[in-house]
Amino acid sequence: MLHRVARVTGLLVVVMSLAAPLARAQTPAPAPSPEALAVARELVTTINMMDQFKALMPAIMQSMKPAIVQGRSDVDHDYDTLTPMLLAGFQARFNELSEAVAIIYASNFTPDDLRGLIAFYKTRVGQKFLQKSPIVTQQSLLAGQKFGQSVAAEMRQRIIEELRKKGHDL
Repeated sequence: MLHRVARVTGLLVVVMSLAAPLARAQTPAPAPSPEALAVARELVTTINMMDQFKALMPAIMQSMKPAIVQGRSDVDHDYDTLTPMLLAGFQARFNELSEAVAIIYASNFTPDDLRGLIAFYKTRVGQKFLQKSPIVTQQSLLAGQKFGQSVAAEMRQRIIEELRKKGHDL
């Protein structure tokens, strides 16, 4: 499980690093209206987004552990001792993240769009979607990772073949 979390975390880091230049290339959006921001905050609460982020934090801490501990038992023990305190400290900052996410939603959707999303998430299907989303997301990331690995292997082989045709010794 930890290996899988580490791979998913690594995949997310790669995706985010690839998306960063695109994000910088976009012109900044105008500040959302107070109405849109208020409705976006309600949406963030309705979809329990902060609970989802909070649930990920222990897995993120565990995924970092091998690189920090590096097999040293004394560091391993201290890492485990510090983890709950650090998690509590970071969880105290989730209001910052909640506000940032609300701004993102408010900047990309109209207040009516956001109300529609809230209405959907309050339905039976919306609640089921929220319940199933973590596993669907995990399975989708794994499928994407498998696909990426198979495509990368095939691409690598084809590139090597083409370079060899051009006389390169690989």
